[in-house]
Amino acid sequence: MAAPLLELSGVTVRFAGLVALDDVSLRVPAGRVIGVIGPNGAGKTTLFNVVCGFVRPQQGTLRWKGRTLSRHRPHELSRLGIARTLQGLGLFPGLTVAENVMTGAGRRARTGMPSALLALPRADRDEAALRSSALARLAALGVVDAADRFPGELSYGVRKRVALARALAAEPELILLDEPAAGLSAEEIRELGELVRSLTSSPAPSGQDGPGMSVVLVEHHMDLVMEVCDDVAVLDFGRLIAHGTPAEIRDDPAVVTAYLGEEVLPVTGEETDKETDKKTEKETSEETSG
Repeated sequence: MAAPLLELSGVTVRFAGLVALDDVSLRVPAGRVIGVIGPNGAGKTTLFNVVCGFVRPQQGTLRWKGRTLSRHRPHELSRLGIARTLQGLGLFPGLTVAENVMTGAGRRARTGMPSALLALPRADRDEAALRSSALARLAALGVVDAADRFPGELSYGVRKRVALARALAAEPELILLDEPAAGLSAEEIRELGELVRSLTSSPAPSGQDGPGMSVVLVEHHMDLVMEVCDDVAVLDFGRLIAHGTPAEIRDDPAVVTAYLGEEVLPVTGEETDKETDKKTEKETSEETSG
């Protein structure tokens, strides 16, 4: 079996007396979509923060392409090949949409600050190339018409696409999506699902051989998770209580009890035996009381 792109082994994080992650292990293979679900406070954001270097685990290891990461910092993620979107979007209000996306491609810039300050020709060429790439990302997400507008002028749904375009501009090998469907319409969520699946089937970043981009998706919209993910990990009170395919997770009693609920179970158009029994008991009770 090929080594995973990202691997967490026995990760434990404590904040004072609170255990945010308890011996959590997770593998993210190349070119796959891995969903991470769980109720609020389950540890999903802490998991992302460990990967991004915001939080240091008290126990366990984090490996990227087989190399242990123990002292990496958030500003090093782009160089490593990792990108992340935020729930709060984090767009720069004083920059245009195109300029916001260009900031995500900083690691691909060939010239440094001195060349830019001196307005050397190579700096102009570099900026033109970054802008062209940014416009291509915006076009792929259907928001290129907003390129020269400011984030504050746009709807929330459009701003979310801009934030995603900025993350993709870095051409990462792994992208962490933190509740990307929040605040989107049903049609926008459908389009988002198509985009996420397309990332894994696209050519590998930077022309490398191998699978396309990997995605870790934290999301509360279960329809989206079940549709786009290859595997799903379920957290509850910091513990990993289940890990498997969407079908396996959907039918796992522990997951249903902890989080999903009956409303996301398969709808066959026919009543289950349990539902029939419940209805019979209710009708019998009503007849008796009448």
